[in-house]
Amino acid sequence: MNLVERFFAEITAKRVRRGSYSNVDELKDAIYNYLLQHNAKPKPFVWSKTAEDIIIRERRALDALDQITGNR
Repeated sequence: MNLVERFFAEITAKRVRRGSYSNVDELKDAIYNYLLQHNAKPKPFVWSKTAEDIIIRERRALDALDQITGNR
C-alpha cells in the first residue's frame, strides 16, 4: 500500500474517528495536533523485503491471476 495512503488511514483511525468535531476548524486542529505528536518522535520506515523479493512476489501473483482469468 502506498505509504501516504497508509499514513492518512492512521490519522483517520487514531484521531478523526475518535473525536467529535462541531466545525472544520476543530477537525483541522485535531489533525495538526496529531501531526505534532507524531513528528515529535519520528520513526523511519524500514523495508522488510528487498525490491527484488517484492518484484518476484508480484510476478508470481500476476501469473496466478493470469491463469485464473485465462489470459495465458
